[in-house]
Amino acid sequence: MPKPTKSEIDAEILDRAAALFAKHGFAHTSLQQIADAVNYSKAGLLHHYPSKQAIYEAALKTGSDHMQSLLESVADIPVGIERDRAVVEASVDFTYDWPGLSALANRLADQGADVDPELIKTGLTLYAALGIDMADLELERVVRVTTAFCGLGIAALTAARMDMKREWRGHIVASAMGALGHASKSARKGR
Repeated sequence: MPKPTKSEIDAEILDRAAALFAKHGFAHTSLQQIADAVNYSKAGLLHHYPSKQAIYEAALKTGSDHMQSLLESVADIPVGIERDRAVVEASVDFTYDWPGLSALANRLADQGADVDPELIKTGLTLYAALGIDMADLELERVVRVTTAFCGLGIAALTAARMDMKREWRGHIVASAMGALGHASKSARKGR
């Protein structure tokens, strides 16, 4: 088995740390917990990142950069079902590839006033990718998007934990699209 590259090691550190931040919060996650999660000593971990704060900031930046890249990738697709599908599919794939970062992003929904502004920025970028104009909010659309992506996040994380990614992917995409108001052909026939 080839030795992991520095970027692969850094990615694993960020994702595992993000999962711990999601579960325990920043203040209640120690460097030792992060080191244990990636099978490093604290000194080895600090060789990659100089502090817990640096790890946290790098994790948030990775999530934010991904979301900005997603926004740019769908910018030329008109708002509607195809753009929604592209964002949904990319979000499932990101959750599969980065379960810890995805769990941290899902904390946006349950942190209330204590939410990190960088997480809010990431959430707003998702809304923009889906064509939501924050200056002219359409309440039903915001509720549908929030419902679809909270459900997508939890379902994709569960599929990843159960090693059922391939088996669940189509169902997760269909369910999220349904929550967004795009019923599948089979669901429309049943009505």
